[in-house]
Amino acid sequence: MTEAILLVGGKGTRLRPLTVHTPKPMVPAAGVPFLTHQLARARAAGVDHIVLATSYLAEVFEPYFGDGSALGLHIEYVTEEEPLGTGGAIRNVASRLHSAPGDPVLIFNGDILTGLDIPALVRTHETTGADVSLHLTRVTDPRAYGLVPTDATGRVTAFLEKPQTPEEIVTDQINAGAYVFRRSVIDTIPEGRPVSVERETFPELLATGAHLQGMVDSTYWLDLGTPQAFVRGSADLVLGRAPSPAVPGRCGDRLVLPTATVAADAKLTGGTVVGADAYVGEGARITGSTILSGAVVEPGAIITDSLVGARARIGERTVLSEAVIGDGAVVGPDNELRQGVRVWCDANIPASSLRFSSDQ
Repeated sequence: MTEAILLVGGKGTRLRPLTVHTPKPMVPAAGVPFLTHQLARARAAGVDHIVLATSYLAEVFEPYFGDGSALGLHIEYVTEEEPLGTGGAIRNVASRLHSAPGDPVLIFNGDILTGLDIPALVRTHETTGADVSLHLTRVTDPRAYGLVPTDATGRVTAFLEKPQTPEEIVTDQINAGAYVFRRSVIDTIPEGRPVSVERETFPELLATGAHLQGMVDSTYWLDLGTPQAFVRGSADLVLGRAPSPAVPGRCGDRLVLPTATVAADAKLTGGTVVGADAYVGEGARITGSTILSGAVVEPGAIITDSLVGARARIGERTVLSEAVIGDGAVVGPDNELRQGVRVWCDANIPASSLRFSSDQ
């Protein structure tokens, strides 16, 4: 397997305001755009040609990654004029593939952080003679996911919608968003219209007798669809819990990019990232959080499990917990923002304006 398709066209609406100016795969995680981690892991697995299926803010990808040579890859870009869904996006880039009809093509979603053993998935695909092989993972609470039961040999037997009752939970296996397709199967996807592989392509293949193989790999897996999940994923990359060859530094409690400035008595823990040209003032305490490029954290601020956008400013003694602060926003001194609050890009919150507790 030498080719892959990355589906990076989604609008990332659940991640707003992080995605107002930046497509989801380009939001920095552990110091680099999240997509960098996926590209590096694909390269480490032997892939050398990747087609990016882009749509939302498509113009930002190529200026950053170019032809991919800096990562040892050949990257091509295909932009959807209208959103085509997962299956439609795969079909839309098929003409850029070089593989023969029987060759395997790796496909994965641009918002999943995973420790998947990619070569093992390809070996499973080849040894079972499957038409499509799916990475499956087990979750504690499958109610939020479509279920993928398999037989004793790992062959997929059904695709089930999100269960509504306990009786419908027949397995804890879910579709983890990475696949190996036989190249010829991609050509059977309808062209020029929206298609969902999850709701249309896979069930139809199953109904026509195609061989769909599941491989359960329950190493690290996280859907980065929400701000809290994205912050956690970035921290896990820094801490070394999620594997990536693209983390720009050693794994540990903190990652401070070279052009950032951090006061000597500031305390950074829990996989915190301080981006390029950012500033962290005296006595600040930051845990499990991401401070993006050019942001300013003033003295005495306390930030936990939060993301501070590019060029944003957090005032003195302000407390953030599970908060997302958009690019360019200003949160004045002595505010307290908690429990998933989102401050939009370029907003301005005056000093001592918002609290979740008494000011005493």
